[in-house]
Amino acid sequence: MDEAQYTKTAVHTHLFNSPFKAQVALAAVKGEKTLAELAEQFHVHPTQITDWKQQLLTRAADVFGGTKAPSETPDLKTLHAKIGQLALENDFLEGALTKAGLLSVKR
Repeated sequence: MDEAQYTKTAVHTHLFNSPFKAQVALAAVKGEKTLAELAEQFHVHPTQITDWKQQLLTRAADVFGGTKAPSETPDLKTLHAKIGQLALENDFLEGALTKAGLLSVKR
């Protein structure tokens, strides 16, 4: 295994990069080798291979324009309300600072 594929942390766990995870997951999906063989080949625990394979299979449709998960889609009504609130606060503070003589330059 190449050093560029992962970094070691202080507790000796590995943080694998995305291309490496994809390579392992695709090898698992192909099914040409057993989990034990893949684990030995890639120096990764079989459970980790199973997790990456499952992630690949559940998110594969996203590659071809699948819908975003509900948690990833912003709520526009909430965002518009927040923009309105911030605009109102800015106007209030601008007026207060102008009255106090602390804001002399108009935007």
